[in-house]
Amino acid sequence: MTRYGLGCAPIGNLFTALTDETARAAVDAAWETGIRLYDTAPHYGLGLSERRLGEALRHRPRSEFTLSTKVGRLLAPTDGTGRDDQGFDVPATHTRVWDFSADGVRRSLTESLERLGLDSIDIALIHDPDHHWKEAVGEAFPALAELRAQGVIKSVGVGMNQWPMLADFVRETDVDTIMLAGRYTLLDQSAAAELLPLCLERGVSVVAAGVFNSGILATHDLKGTYNYVPASPELLDRVRRLARICEKHGVTLPQAALAFPLRHPAVSSVVLGMRSADEVRQNMALAASSIPEALWDDLAEVEHD
Repeated sequence: MTRYGLGCAPIGNLFTALTDETARAAVDAAWETGIRLYDTAPHYGLGLSERRLGEALRHRPRSEFTLSTKVGRLLAPTDGTGRDDQGFDVPATHTRVWDFSADGVRRSLTESLERLGLDSIDIALIHDPDHHWKEAVGEAFPALAELRAQGVIKSVGVGMNQWPMLADFVRETDVDTIMLAGRYTLLDQSAAAELLPLCLERGVSVVAAGVFNSGILATHDLKGTYNYVPASPELLDRVRRLARICEKHGVTLPQAALAFPLRHPAVSSVVLGMRSADEVRQNMALAASSIPEALWDDLAEVEHD
């Protein structure tokens, strides 16, 4: 996997609609800048993200990129009236049905391959099993492990917005990877004390997602939300302090946010949700720029205040 990957929720019309051309250009720009890890899910735009990603990657050499998608939500057809109510600007042609059963997992991957139009998926991630631990660990994981043993998929993982249950998966199963969203960032390092050392001990690779904490670290001017809600005054004050320290070292907040997770030896990649070619090029230019080592010591002082 490359150090940076493309998170494909935005090309599933997350929050706002994109044209097929804009979505395709984002994926093409990711390829041109060297990104070879692409992450999607049925949840993203009721399958739109998978369809668009598959169309963009279909002409690329299959051995040259890593593709991950997710299981846990099956898409059931509806009457198609209205709009999706889970954050994606798409028609409500389907409804999401939680299903972490062995049959549901196999069906989910089959349907994902159909939408992608590709012949294989590299990484299958159990998606948001927060309220489905028993079924996820007792049915979904064994089914995916069997597919891994058969060579149908290469890796089995779990993707979540919290770290304690991820730690349970690492302890109790032989997952290959986890996708940790928003819990190892400049603003939230709650996974650092327990989960990341556990992953190192068990040889589990960590893909960090949500490194901008939903937007507040994506720019240097304190715009955006924190974990999808307005930031508190206390948090905004902390972000201002981080921004001032970055400025002292000639660095921007997004530049530091992109680089920070990869400093931990457990973290193999950072996945970024990007919705346009310009956004891809800007972020990858920031990721390629150098950062003075002294910055991290100064930022750590804010974390420990």
